Amino acid sequence: MQFIKRYLLVFLIVLLLASIMLAAGNGAMHIHAQQVIAILLKKMGIRLNVECSEGMENILWQLRLPRVCLGILVGAALGISGAAMQGLFRNPLADPGLIGISAGASLFAVLTIVVLVTVPAISAHTSFLPQYYLLNVLTFMGACITSLLVFRMSRIKGKTLIATLLLAGIAVNALCGACTGLITYNASNEQLRNITFWSLGSLGGASWQTVLALLPFVLPPLCLMPFLGKALNAYSLGEAEAGYIGIHVKALKWKIILLSTMAVGASVAVAGIIGFVGLITPHILRTVSGSDHRRLLLNSALLGASLLTLADVVSRTIIAPAELPIGIMTALLGTPLFIMLLLKQKKQILTA
Repeated sequence: MQFIKRYLLVFLIVLLLASIMLAAGNGAMHIHAQQVIAILLKKMGIRLNVECSEGMENILWQLRLPRVCLGILVGAALGISGAAMQGLFRNPLADPGLIGISAGASLFAVLTIVVLVTVPAISAHTSFLPQYYLLNVLTFMGACITSLLVFRMSRIKGKTLIATLLLAGIAVNALCGACTGLITYNASNEQLRNITFWSLGSLGGASWQTVLALLPFVLPPLCLMPFLGKALNAYSLGEAEAGYIGIHVKALKWKIILLSTMAVGASVAVAGIIGFVGLITPHILRTVSGSDHRRLLLNSALLGASLLTLADVVSRTIIAPAELPIGIMTALLGTPLFIMLLLKQKKQILTA
Protein backbone atom coordinates (compact mmCIF):
# COMPACT_ATOMS: atom_id res chain seq x y z
CA MET A 1 0.00 0.00 0.00
CA GLN A 2 2.89 2.39 0.78
CA PHE A 3 4.30 1.68 -2.69
CA ILE A 4 0.96 2.62 -4.28
CA LYS A 5 0.72 5.83 -2.25
CA ARG A 6 4.27 6.83 -3.18
CA TYR A 7 3.86 6.35 -6.93
CA LEU A 8 0.14 7.07 -7.27
CA LEU A 9 0.70 10.47 -8.89
CA VAL A 10 3.02 8.94 -11.49
CA PHE A 11 0.49 6.18 -12.20
CA LEU A 12 -2.34 8.70 -12.65
CA ILE A 13 -0.26 10.79 -15.07
CA VAL A 14 0.62 7.68 -17.10
CA LEU A 15 -3.06 6.62 -17.06
CA LEU A 16 -4.11 10.04 -18.36
CA LEU A 17 -1.53 9.94 -21.16
CA ALA A 18 -2.66 6.42 -22.12
CA SER A 19 -6.31 7.59 -22.08
CA ILE A 20 -5.44 10.47 -24.39
CA MET A 21 -3.71 8.17 -26.88
CA LEU A 22 -6.58 5.67 -26.76
CA ALA A 23 -9.22 8.37 -27.24
CA ALA A 24 -7.30 10.07 -30.04
CA GLY A 25 -6.79 6.84 -31.97
CA ASN A 26 -10.16 5.11 -31.65
CA GLY A 27 -13.33 5.93 -33.52
CA ALA A 28 -14.94 5.36 -36.90
CA MET A 29 -11.46 5.66 -38.42
CA HIS A 30 -8.74 3.96 -36.39
CA ILE A 31 -5.49 5.89 -36.09
CA HIS A 32 -2.45 4.06 -34.72
CA ALA A 33 -0.50 5.53 -31.80
CA GLN A 34 2.57 6.25 -33.94
CA GLN A 35 0.38 8.05 -36.45
CA VAL A 36 -1.15 10.17 -33.68
CA ILE A 37 2.33 11.12 -32.48
CA ALA A 38 3.50 11.81 -36.03
CA ILE A 39 0.56 14.13 -36.73
CA LEU A 40 1.09 16.03 -33.48
CA LEU A 41 4.81 16.42 -34.14
CA LYS A 42 4.09 17.53 -37.70
CA LYS A 43 2.08 20.45 -36.29
CA MET A 44 5.22 21.43 -34.37
CA GLY A 45 7.39 21.23 -37.49
CA ILE A 46 8.91 17.82 -36.78
CA ARG A 47 8.33 15.19 -39.47
CA LEU A 48 8.53 11.45 -38.85
CA ASN A 49 8.70 8.72 -41.46
CA VAL A 50 5.16 7.56 -40.72
CA GLU A 51 2.46 7.41 -43.37
CA CYS A 52 -0.54 9.61 -42.51
CA SER A 53 -3.31 10.65 -44.86
CA GLU A 54 -4.75 14.15 -44.98
CA GLY A 55 -8.08 12.70 -43.82
CA MET A 56 -6.42 11.29 -40.69
CA GLU A 57 -4.87 14.68 -39.92
CA ASN A 58 -8.20 16.48 -40.28
CA ILE A 59 -10.10 13.93 -38.16
CA LEU A 60 -7.49 13.98 -35.42
CA TRP A 61 -6.94 17.73 -35.31
CA GLN A 62 -10.49 18.98 -35.96
CA LEU A 63 -12.60 16.28 -34.26
CA ARG A 64 -10.71 13.97 -31.92
CA LEU A 65 -8.28 16.29 -30.13
CA PRO A 66 -10.85 19.01 -29.25
CA ARG A 67 -13.10 16.27 -27.88
CA VAL A 68 -10.26 14.72 -25.87
CA CYS A 69 -9.26 18.12 -24.46
CA LEU A 70 -12.86 18.92 -23.56
CA GLY A 71 -13.21 15.54 -21.82
CA ILE A 72 -10.02 16.15 -19.84
CA LEU A 73 -11.13 19.60 -18.69
CA VAL A 74 -14.67 18.53 -17.78
CA GLY A 75 -13.54 15.32 -16.06
CA ALA A 76 -10.85 17.14 -14.07
CA ALA A 77 -13.31 19.86 -13.06
CA LEU A 78 -15.92 17.33 -11.89
CA GLY A 79 -13.35 15.19 -10.08
CA ILE A 80 -11.65 17.97 -8.11
CA SER A 81 -14.97 19.70 -7.33
CA GLY A 82 -16.41 16.43 -6.02
CA ALA A 83 -13.42 15.91 -3.72
CA ALA A 84 -13.62 19.50 -2.47
CA MET A 85 -17.37 19.27 -1.82
CA GLN A 86 -16.98 16.00 0.07
CA GLY A 87 -14.34 17.68 2.19
CA LEU A 88 -16.54 20.73 2.77
CA PHE A 89 -19.57 18.67 3.82
CA ARG A 90 -17.36 16.07 5.56
CA ASN A 91 -19.51 13.50 3.80
CA PRO A 92 -18.20 11.04 1.17
CA LEU A 93 -21.63 10.99 -0.51
CA ALA A 94 -21.60 14.72 -1.27
CA ASP A 95 -21.14 16.12 -4.75
CA PRO A 96 -21.46 19.57 -6.41
CA GLY A 97 -25.11 18.89 -7.20
CA LEU A 98 -25.95 19.26 -3.51
CA ILE A 99 -25.70 23.06 -3.68
CA GLY A 100 -27.93 23.32 -6.74
CA ILE A 101 -25.31 23.74 -9.48
CA SER A 102 -26.66 20.99 -11.75
CA ALA A 103 -30.31 21.71 -10.97
CA GLY A 104 -29.92 25.42 -11.74
CA ALA A 105 -28.04 24.65 -14.94
CA SER A 106 -30.77 22.22 -16.01
CA LEU A 107 -33.53 24.74 -15.32
CA PHE A 108 -31.90 27.47 -17.36
CA ALA A 109 -31.02 25.05 -20.15
CA VAL A 110 -34.64 23.90 -20.43
CA LEU A 111 -35.81 27.50 -20.17
CA THR A 112 -33.50 28.45 -23.04
CA ILE A 113 -34.55 25.53 -25.25
CA VAL A 114 -38.30 25.88 -24.69
CA VAL A 115 -38.97 29.57 -24.02
CA LEU A 116 -36.20 31.99 -24.93
CA VAL A 117 -35.48 30.83 -28.47
CA THR A 118 -39.20 30.68 -29.34
CA VAL A 119 -40.24 34.12 -28.05
CA PRO A 120 -39.66 36.64 -30.89
CA ALA A 121 -39.03 39.62 -28.60
CA ILE A 122 -36.34 37.77 -26.64
CA SER A 123 -34.81 36.12 -29.70
CA ALA A 124 -34.37 39.55 -31.32
CA HIS A 125 -32.31 40.81 -28.37
CA THR A 126 -30.13 37.69 -28.25
CA SER A 127 -29.63 37.27 -32.00
CA PHE A 128 -25.93 38.24 -31.67
CA LEU A 129 -25.36 34.85 -30.00
CA PRO A 130 -25.95 31.56 -31.84
CA GLN A 131 -28.43 29.28 -30.05
CA TYR A 132 -25.67 26.87 -28.95
CA TYR A 133 -23.67 29.65 -27.24
CA LEU A 134 -26.79 31.23 -25.80
CA LEU A 135 -27.57 27.87 -24.20
CA ASN A 136 -24.04 27.66 -22.73
CA VAL A 137 -24.07 31.21 -21.36
CA LEU A 138 -27.50 30.96 -19.73
CA THR A 139 -26.80 27.48 -18.36
CA PHE A 140 -23.67 28.76 -16.64
CA MET A 141 -25.64 31.74 -15.29
CA GLY A 142 -28.26 29.36 -13.90
CA ALA A 143 -25.62 27.32 -12.09
CA CYS A 144 -24.12 30.46 -10.55
CA ILE A 145 -27.47 31.98 -9.52
CA THR A 146 -28.76 28.84 -7.78
CA SER A 147 -25.50 28.15 -5.93
CA LEU A 148 -25.37 31.79 -4.79
CA LEU A 149 -29.00 31.54 -3.64
CA VAL A 150 -28.25 28.39 -1.66
CA PHE A 151 -25.19 29.99 -0.09
CA ARG A 152 -27.13 33.13 0.93
CA MET A 153 -29.96 31.05 2.42
CA SER A 154 -27.48 29.14 4.57
CA ARG A 155 -25.95 32.24 6.19
CA ILE A 156 -27.05 32.96 9.75
CA LYS A 157 -25.52 35.94 11.59
CA GLY A 158 -22.65 36.11 9.14
CA LYS A 159 -21.83 32.40 9.40
CA THR A 160 -22.47 29.67 6.86
CA LEU A 161 -23.84 26.56 8.53
CA ILE A 162 -23.10 23.34 6.64
CA ALA A 163 -26.33 21.65 7.81
CA THR A 164 -28.37 24.65 6.61
CA LEU A 165 -26.39 24.72 3.36
CA LEU A 166 -27.32 21.08 2.76
CA LEU A 167 -31.03 21.68 3.52
CA ALA A 168 -31.10 24.82 1.36
CA GLY A 169 -29.50 22.84 -1.46
CA ILE A 170 -32.14 20.12 -1.19
CA ALA A 171 -34.93 22.74 -1.24
CA VAL A 172 -33.51 24.61 -4.25
CA ASN A 173 -32.87 21.34 -6.11
CA ALA A 174 -36.52 20.35 -5.55
CA LEU A 175 -37.78 23.75 -6.70
CA CYS A 176 -35.58 23.76 -9.81
CA GLY A 177 -36.68 20.19 -10.57
CA ALA A 178 -40.35 21.17 -10.33
CA CYS A 179 -39.87 24.22 -12.56
CA THR A 180 -37.89 22.14 -15.06
CA GLY A 181 -40.68 19.56 -15.14
CA LEU A 182 -43.32 22.25 -15.64
CA ILE A 183 -41.48 23.80 -18.58
CA THR A 184 -40.73 20.36 -20.07
CA TYR A 185 -44.42 19.46 -19.84
CA ASN A 186 -45.22 22.33 -22.23
CA ALA A 187 -42.40 21.56 -24.66
CA SER A 188 -42.90 20.41 -28.25
CA ASN A 189 -41.61 17.06 -29.53
CA GLU A 190 -38.50 18.64 -31.04
CA GLN A 191 -37.80 20.58 -27.85
CA LEU A 192 -38.22 17.40 -25.80
CA ARG A 193 -35.59 15.68 -27.93
CA ASN A 194 -33.19 18.61 -27.41
CA ILE A 195 -33.82 18.59 -23.65
CA THR A 196 -33.28 14.83 -23.43
CA PHE A 197 -30.07 14.98 -25.48
CA TRP A 198 -28.66 17.80 -23.34
CA SER A 199 -29.63 16.21 -20.00
CA LEU A 200 -27.91 12.90 -20.90
CA GLY A 201 -24.57 14.63 -21.42
CA SER A 202 -22.33 14.63 -24.47
CA LEU A 203 -18.93 15.80 -25.67
CA GLY A 204 -20.16 15.74 -29.26
CA GLY A 205 -20.21 19.54 -29.55
CA ALA A 206 -16.47 19.79 -28.86
CA SER A 207 -14.40 22.24 -30.89
CA TRP A 208 -11.27 24.26 -30.24
CA GLN A 209 -13.52 27.28 -29.71
CA THR A 210 -15.46 25.41 -27.01
CA VAL A 211 -12.24 24.29 -25.31
CA LEU A 212 -10.84 27.83 -25.28
CA ALA A 213 -14.15 29.19 -23.95
CA LEU A 214 -14.11 26.63 -21.10
CA LEU A 215 -10.47 27.21 -20.07
CA PRO A 216 -10.95 30.54 -18.18
CA PHE A 217 -13.59 28.93 -15.95
CA VAL A 218 -11.92 25.58 -15.32
CA LEU A 219 -8.23 26.47 -15.16
CA PRO A 220 -8.41 28.72 -12.03
CA PRO A 221 -10.22 26.05 -9.92
CA LEU A 222 -7.80 23.35 -11.12
CA CYS A 223 -4.81 25.52 -10.20
CA LEU A 224 -6.12 26.94 -6.89
CA MET A 225 -8.06 24.08 -5.28
CA PRO A 226 -5.03 21.83 -4.59
CA PHE A 227 -3.66 24.61 -2.33
CA LEU A 228 -6.76 24.26 -0.11
CA GLY A 229 -5.83 20.69 0.83
CA LYS A 230 -4.10 21.58 4.10
CA ALA A 231 -7.03 23.75 5.20
CA LEU A 232 -9.51 20.99 4.33
CA ASN A 233 -7.50 18.51 6.40
CA ALA A 234 -7.82 20.83 9.39
CA TYR A 235 -11.49 21.48 8.62
CA SER A 236 -12.19 17.73 8.71
CA LEU A 237 -11.49 17.86 12.47
CA GLY A 238 -14.38 20.32 12.91
CA GLU A 239 -15.01 24.03 12.30
CA ALA A 240 -14.04 25.10 15.82
CA GLU A 241 -10.85 23.01 15.79
CA ALA A 242 -9.88 24.40 12.37
CA GLY A 243 -10.40 27.94 13.68
CA TYR A 244 -8.20 27.26 16.70
CA ILE A 245 -5.22 26.38 14.49
CA GLY A 246 -5.58 29.47 12.33
CA ILE A 247 -7.84 28.36 9.45
CA HIS A 248 -10.21 31.06 8.19
CA VAL A 249 -13.23 28.77 7.93
CA LYS A 250 -15.56 31.35 6.36
CA ALA A 251 -13.06 32.14 3.61
CA LEU A 252 -12.45 28.43 3.02
CA LYS A 253 -16.17 27.80 2.45
CA TRP A 254 -16.43 30.76 0.10
CA LYS A 255 -13.43 29.62 -1.93
CA ILE A 256 -14.64 26.03 -2.32
CA ILE A 257 -18.17 27.01 -3.29
CA LEU A 258 -17.03 29.73 -5.70
CA LEU A 259 -14.39 27.58 -7.41
CA SER A 260 -16.68 24.53 -7.60
CA THR A 261 -19.48 26.64 -9.09
CA MET A 262 -17.11 28.03 -11.72
CA ALA A 263 -15.75 24.62 -12.68
CA VAL A 264 -18.96 22.57 -12.60
CA GLY A 265 -21.23 25.31 -13.94
CA ALA A 266 -19.05 25.84 -17.01
CA SER A 267 -18.63 22.07 -17.50
CA VAL A 268 -22.37 21.43 -17.36
CA ALA A 269 -22.94 24.33 -19.75
CA VAL A 270 -20.78 22.79 -22.50
CA ALA A 271 -21.29 19.05 -21.85
CA GLY A 272 -24.67 18.67 -20.14
CA ILE A 273 -25.34 16.61 -17.02
CA ILE A 274 -22.61 14.00 -16.44
CA GLY A 275 -23.10 12.10 -13.21
CA PHE A 276 -20.94 9.94 -10.95
CA VAL A 277 -17.54 11.36 -11.96
CA GLY A 278 -17.45 13.83 -9.06
CA LEU A 279 -18.85 11.21 -6.68
CA ILE A 280 -16.90 8.08 -7.54
CA THR A 281 -13.45 9.57 -8.25
CA PRO A 282 -12.62 10.65 -4.66
CA HIS A 283 -14.03 7.33 -3.37
CA ILE A 284 -11.63 5.32 -5.51
CA LEU A 285 -8.65 7.37 -4.40
CA ARG A 286 -9.56 7.24 -0.71
CA THR A 287 -9.50 3.45 -0.78
CA VAL A 288 -6.00 3.58 -2.29
CA SER A 289 -4.24 6.52 -0.66
CA GLY A 290 -6.39 7.74 2.23
CA SER A 291 -8.15 11.06 2.84
CA ASP A 292 -5.25 13.52 2.81
CA HIS A 293 -6.69 16.39 0.76
CA ARG A 294 -3.20 17.67 -0.09
CA ARG A 295 -2.93 14.74 -2.49
CA LEU A 296 -6.60 13.87 -2.94
CA LEU A 297 -7.61 17.06 -4.75
CA LEU A 298 -4.92 16.91 -7.43
CA ASN A 299 -5.29 13.14 -7.82
CA SER A 300 -9.07 13.52 -8.20
CA ALA A 301 -8.55 15.95 -11.08
CA LEU A 302 -6.19 13.54 -12.85
CA LEU A 303 -8.36 10.47 -12.30
CA GLY A 304 -11.57 12.33 -13.20
CA ALA A 305 -9.99 13.44 -16.49
CA SER A 306 -8.91 9.86 -17.27
CA LEU A 307 -12.27 8.31 -16.35
CA LEU A 308 -14.30 10.73 -18.46
CA THR A 309 -11.92 10.38 -21.41
CA LEU A 310 -12.16 6.58 -21.27
CA ALA A 311 -15.95 6.71 -20.81
CA ASP A 312 -16.18 8.90 -23.91
CA VAL A 313 -14.15 6.36 -25.92
CA VAL A 314 -16.57 3.60 -24.90
CA SER A 315 -19.65 5.75 -25.55
CA ARG A 316 -18.66 6.52 -29.16
CA THR A 317 -17.35 3.08 -30.10
CA ILE A 318 -19.65 0.59 -28.34
CA ILE A 319 -22.54 1.10 -30.78
CA ALA A 320 -20.58 2.70 -33.66
CA PRO A 321 -21.37 4.45 -35.93
CA ALA A 322 -24.03 5.69 -33.48
CA GLU A 323 -23.00 7.32 -30.19
CA LEU A 324 -24.23 6.58 -26.69
CA PRO A 325 -24.67 9.68 -24.46
CA ILE A 326 -21.74 9.87 -22.10
CA GLY A 327 -24.00 10.53 -19.09
CA ILE A 328 -25.52 7.08 -19.57
CA MET A 329 -22.06 5.51 -19.84
CA THR A 330 -20.73 7.15 -16.67
CA ALA A 331 -23.82 5.98 -14.78
CA LEU A 332 -23.55 2.43 -16.13
CA LEU A 333 -19.86 2.23 -15.26
CA GLY A 334 -20.01 4.23 -12.05
CA THR A 335 -22.97 2.62 -10.29
CA PRO A 336 -21.55 -0.94 -10.00
CA LEU A 337 -18.17 0.45 -8.96
CA PHE A 338 -19.78 2.67 -6.35
CA ILE A 339 -21.78 -0.27 -4.94
CA MET A 340 -18.60 -2.37 -4.79
CA LEU A 341 -16.82 0.37 -2.84
CA LEU A 342 -19.73 0.70 -0.42
CA LEU A 343 -19.79 -3.06 0.19
CA LYS A 344 -16.03 -3.04 0.74
CA GLN A 345 -16.32 -0.23 3.27
CA LYS A 346 -19.20 -2.04 4.98
CA LYS A 347 -17.07 -5.16 5.25
CA GLN A 348 -14.18 -3.16 6.73
CA ILE A 349 -16.51 -1.63 9.34
CA LEU A 350 -17.93 -5.03 10.31
CA THR A 351 -14.48 -6.60 10.67
CA ALA A 352 -13.00 -3.64 12.57
